[in-house]
Amino acid sequence: MVKKSEESQYALVGINPLGQATEIALESDSSAGHLPSLAQALLCFAGIIIAIAGGLFGLGISLHALMFMCLVWTSLHAFSLGYRYLELRAMMSGAISRALPAIYIFILIGMVISSFMQAGTIATLMYYGLAWLSPTLFLAIGMVLCALMSVATGTSWGTVGTLGVVFIGLGGALGIPLPIVAGMIVCGATFGDKLSPISDTTNLAAMSAGTDLYRHIYSMLFTTVPAFLIALLIFLIVGFNYEASAPVTPEIETIRDALTASYSLQPLITLLPLITLAVLSARRVSAEVTMSASILLATLIAISYQGIDSVTALNALWQNTPGTTGIENLDNLLGRGGIASMSWTLMLALFALSLGGLLHGARFLDVMLSGLLLRLQHVGALVATTIASGFVGNLAMGEAYISIILNCQLFNAKYESAGLDPAILSRTVEEGSTMTTGLIPWTTAGAFYTATLGVPVLDYLPYAFFNYLNAVVAIIMATLGLGLLGYRKVANA
Repeated sequence: MVKKSEESQYALVGINPLGQATEIALESDSSAGHLPSLAQALLCFAGIIIAIAGGLFGLGISLHALMFMCLVWTSLHAFSLGYRYLELRAMMSGAISRALPAIYIFILIGMVISSFMQAGTIATLMYYGLAWLSPTLFLAIGMVLCALMSVATGTSWGTVGTLGVVFIGLGGALGIPLPIVAGMIVCGATFGDKLSPISDTTNLAAMSAGTDLYRHIYSMLFTTVPAFLIALLIFLIVGFNYEASAPVTPEIETIRDALTASYSLQPLITLLPLITLAVLSARRVSAEVTMSASILLATLIAISYQGIDSVTALNALWQNTPGTTGIENLDNLLGRGGIASMSWTLMLALFALSLGGLLHGARFLDVMLSGLLLRLQHVGALVATTIASGFVGNLAMGEAYISIILNCQLFNAKYESAGLDPAILSRTVEEGSTMTTGLIPWTTAGAFYTATLGVPVLDYLPYAFFNYLNAVVAIIMATLGLGLLGYRKVANA
């Protein structure tokens, strides 16, 4: 949780790369600054939303340039509160430092993708997947497989960066629009990121709300499973629309022939990097070590088994090159990955994290929510407001980690006074933060999914059914008094 003293010293409880609890002190040295008024907090936040929405969608301005202007806008507001430049820089630097594990993963995921391409891992999965996946069941099966992998590994990013890339290729070959495929991938990947006991956001939400990890997971089952099943049914129904439009068998066979002509596809060898990734993740080995081991193994297979020149294989870790199958779309897919491919995403993440650090350190979000909490009386309204706050936190701060911590701290007293189990708070915060972070283009997750899948957030957003249905199910159940873990209303809550 976030602990605040009168001197505005923050201690953020987080998860380090090994999954252990850590307490990170954030010294904003804010004695020179004072709290913003509600009007100023609303004005600051409204300016950010208007600048991004109007500039991005109305004028076509680069998102990175817009984020810079938002940083300037927020800094001017903070200056008016009495903060000095060095204090503002400390806020931004603190936010970036807390996200360093995610930044490391950004870089490593690019190398995972390129090395898996070079080793023939992705080609093997595509080759055998095209043999048995039909368009009718593709979306439903894909969502289940992505969910299983993300539960086992605890990471939506790892799932999107491996299985997601495979399903994008398979979906294109089967004639299914890529935004629908990307929406399916995000749904499945987010399921595990929310429910897995080895997920960083799952652990962080439980710890920040002061509840047991497995009670937190048990609580989430009440709203997550119904939403997942509804989304699965929708994808099953959508799949029936593409049976007739699927490519004929000769076209699929052409793709499979092109893959076998370019790669040696012995699954016992080419799938070893993916198996290594899954096994080490399941054993809770740190993500950086797990990915590095998979990268090294995949590179070794590319050189020794696929016969790729060592210089070419190593250069691909920086920037992969298109495949040589002769099929343009397939070659573009096989040429994805590398550190350079993540640069757009990484730079956007740094801007977003810096902005989040300013909004958090100068306490604009605290002020916006404090007055609203006093007016919440019904459990349904409290749950809806918590979810909306998580979404707004993601909009403003660009990533879910600070949003989870901040909202658990902001709403903790209200949930306690209302007689609600802390696991309801942790569950609801995840439904507002974890579930929506991939639906916003400038969050670290949204930018990463776009870079990895090659599909913009706004294109796949309508098809990420599970991500927003979860919030709807949660609000309805809270309003009806269902799934609240023995809740009894406390008088004058």
